[in-house]
Amino acid sequence: MFYIATYDIGTTAVKGVLVREDGKIEAVESIEINTFYEEEYKEQDPQEWFEAFCRIGKIFSGKVKARDISAIIMSGQMQDMILTDRNGDPIRNAILYSDVRAQKEAETILERIPEDRAAKITGNNFDGSMPLAKLLWVKENEPEIYDKAYKIFISSKDYIINKITGVPCGDYTACSTAGAMNIEEKIWDEEMISAAQVRQELFAELKYPHEVAGNVKEELTDLCGYAGGTVVYTGIGDAGATTLASGISRTGDYNINIGTSGWVASVSDEILELKGRVFNLAGFTEQTYINVVPFFNAGNVHKWITKIFSEAGSLNYTGISRILNESEPGAHGVLFLPYLTGERFPVIDADIKGCFYGITPDTSREDLVRACLEGVGFSVRQGLELISSDQKSISLIGGGAREEVWCQIIADILGKDVTVYKDSDIMPAKAIAAAALLGEGKISDYNQFIRELQEKGSSVTFHVSWETHKIYNQAYEKYKKLYPSLARME
Repeated sequence: MFYIATYDIGTTAVKGVLVREDGKIEAVESIEINTFYEEEYKEQDPQEWFEAFCRIGKIFSGKVKARDISAIIMSGQMQDMILTDRNGDPIRNAILYSDVRAQKEAETILERIPEDRAAKITGNNFDGSMPLAKLLWVKENEPEIYDKAYKIFISSKDYIINKITGVPCGDYTACSTAGAMNIEEKIWDEEMISAAQVRQELFAELKYPHEVAGNVKEELTDLCGYAGGTVVYTGIGDAGATTLASGISRTGDYNINIGTSGWVASVSDEILELKGRVFNLAGFTEQTYINVVPFFNAGNVHKWITKIFSEAGSLNYTGISRILNESEPGAHGVLFLPYLTGERFPVIDADIKGCFYGITPDTSREDLVRACLEGVGFSVRQGLELISSDQKSISLIGGGAREEVWCQIIADILGKDVTVYKDSDIMPAKAIAAAALLGEGKISDYNQFIRELQEKGSSVTFHVSWETHKIYNQAYEKYKKLYPSLARME
């Protein structure tokens, strides 16, 4: 029996999952990490990531023999700006993806290269969240730090990989969030980097997730718990791991993620050009792209209505599930526009507000609760229709997938069967373990991993009720008129 140590170097915690060769989970560990806030600045200490990695490694090697852990592979937060010296040590805190301090520098870069040209090269809009703009910010505001820099990393996991192997590299998916990679040619782009007037040699080698990055240094065995020489794979940025874990790997496959916010992700063979609405990432294989459409409002709507109908200070999700089970499709004509925090897709409007429409003296709490979740479902349908009219398969993951009535609502609104994966919190770990298995030659391709997921009963399918779909089609036509009417009022 051999094991694969997987990690997610996330924004709130470093999580390790020890996966057996047969896909079963041997151990799970998580260590929270700190984020430092100062006005719009958001930073983390990369050394804290490394210390958490080592602590978890020692726990794993205490449960199984270190020599039986055949590989290490990681996912991690993307779109970070991490600078290291020649020894692989950080020379400043990592600037996180959500930090937009570099808007001025982004505008400077776009003065040197046309905005449309930048979008063509990178596949995305260019703004102050891009690591390339943040690198220019460091050059102009912390020149002594810039002069010391030997490498820049875009994902938290790439810092760890370099630390334990001495090999500076990054995966194509994470690095396509840098604002410096040619997404079609899969190379660091000289034109973008020249526009930023930074050193091209700072950027690390690009690899696919299943390619070997290096081996654990012999001298780190006592520190990290893993045997010297243990193979370390390149891994993939967190959005790529989640996409693979959602069971999609081909054109026409779509995944809906309902967390606090949410997204729709697809795997395709082309870059989608819905300006400002779609984030394009290089896929986990050569000819694929991951197209991500983020929603501001998803699980936050569920939480909000749960709080409304719970006792003060509590969140009674069990009670809300009971209410939903007593509700009826269409909520007796009540519609809810779910824009509690503005929205960026399917509409771009940071100031729009949410609203109920169709309330009468007969409206019940069951109608109000169901209308909220139906509203999110309508929003998802609207977004999917903007992307594509041909969805071959749809999967659903995230905390919202635990609410079974909601899963059925989404299937009925979309008119598509929806596959929901169990244990979605550990599915990304299994997904990146599959990348290591591919690298080891244990599986033939990523599709084999997905087939095995489906065959092993790791999912449940919610089938469309066509009678309910007819009800939702009528409600959907009214729903689409809500935003234009409300926007005029705002």
